[in-house]
Amino acid sequence: MTSDPTPDRKTIPIAVSSDTSPITPPEGASPELISLYESHQKIYPRSVSGFFSRMRWATVFLTQLVFYGLPWLDWGQRQAVLFDLGSRRFYIFNLVLYPQDFIYLTGLLVISALSLFLFTAVAGRLWCGYACPQTVYTEIFLWIEKRTEGDRSARMRRDAAGFSLDKLGRKTAKHAIWLAVGVWTGFTFVGYFTPIAELAREFLSMDVGPWETFWVFFYGFATYGNAGFMREQVCKHMCPYARFQSAMFDKDTLIVTYDAERGEPRGARSKKLDLSQSSLGACVDCSLCVQVCPTGIDIRKGLQYECIGCGACADVCDEVMDKMDYPRGLVKYSTENAVNQHWTQSQTLRHVFRPRVLVYTLILWTIIGLMFYSLAHRPPFKVDVERDRTSLAREVDGGLIENVFRLQIMNASEAPQRVHIQVDGLAGLKVVTDPDLVVDAAQSRWVVVRLQVPVETISPGSHPIHFEIDGQDSTAVVIEKSVFIVPR
Repeated sequence: MTSDPTPDRKTIPIAVSSDTSPITPPEGASPELISLYESHQKIYPRSVSGFFSRMRWATVFLTQLVFYGLPWLDWGQRQAVLFDLGSRRFYIFNLVLYPQDFIYLTGLLVISALSLFLFTAVAGRLWCGYACPQTVYTEIFLWIEKRTEGDRSARMRRDAAGFSLDKLGRKTAKHAIWLAVGVWTGFTFVGYFTPIAELAREFLSMDVGPWETFWVFFYGFATYGNAGFMREQVCKHMCPYARFQSAMFDKDTLIVTYDAERGEPRGARSKKLDLSQSSLGACVDCSLCVQVCPTGIDIRKGLQYECIGCGACADVCDEVMDKMDYPRGLVKYSTENAVNQHWTQSQTLRHVFRPRVLVYTLILWTIIGLMFYSLAHRPPFKVDVERDRTSLAREVDGGLIENVFRLQIMNASEAPQRVHIQVDGLAGLKVVTDPDLVVDAAQSRWVVVRLQVPVETISPGSHPIHFEIDGQDSTAVVIEKSVFIVPR
């Protein structure tokens, strides 16, 4: 007999029914189909005006002015901002960047990530609520929808009604404008990689290339689909930021909050009701905060991952409070600690700028400063050294050992550069080819450089050398390492 390994464990008897007959509905009742998945309910966001709404539209105007206008801005004889993938050069105003300048893209990505961490730690999803392209284009498409189909109630009535010519006309006009905005957005995006004036001429002459056509319509239909149909579904289900935002929040992060202590118990009432003599809270249960929410959540249930922090519910709640002659701020930007401990605005702000935020800020500005310093002091040309692949080393007339190198000299300025090539590291080492050359503005040039050294002055093997390229029109000097090979 085996002993019980856990003799002190209490045994709880479990009753098991021996009835295995299927459950049948009562006589006369029809079976009910229960779906395990909730069907998607279309959201009809209500228009709202207020401080946060104005801030959101100001961001829309600013971002779209930059996005749509920047490709048409000229800088000298070229487009001011152009990422020329064909020639592998990237123009950003007076900067000419090459693939070798990848470190600056890395710095930009680090700055973007730290900025996201900083803004999220301070005030939650500010990026999502105001500057994210999904939010920006959803606002634009909602404005077009309102202008063509009417306000929220009119849209809901029209969608619930049957077919009519008025409905067909308004829907057609809306989708035509949506498509036009989407295609123009795709055209502008491609204009950052192909000169936009040239791209426009190609479209007008119907001579556009297949790749440009594909990407224009790809990004155009992506904008049309995401902002016109998917909207909040992108924020709720496709965007990963909603899932990991909680890792960057804490109890001193400014978020859109509902003051439940002041608002509950909620309920409808007359405007003449004296709130101090009533058992009701300040919330009149009008549900306008739900109607204006672009993701359709109820902020009175607390912070939810679907909340993008746009502040629309705060704007509409302030309007209701004004009409009821109640103090504003039932829904507002605040922190969990501030609401629970009844802090004043100054106390809240002091806790918002906590050590975590200050460290993020210090690191962010340090990286920004280093990046601008590096850009300001980088040499006007770059050099890559490659050995000739056809011959590592060879002996030539006169008892000399010769190595052949290929130098790529990239002019990172808007003016021609005269450079002088010299080399050191070995006794008697000299440059046989012409050491002086000119590289045109914003161009790169491959040159063949032959180096020779007397055979009696050097031993077999690999010897380190240094190419020194001096800018004749500037004080810049670029030094690149390589090796001189002597056969055994």
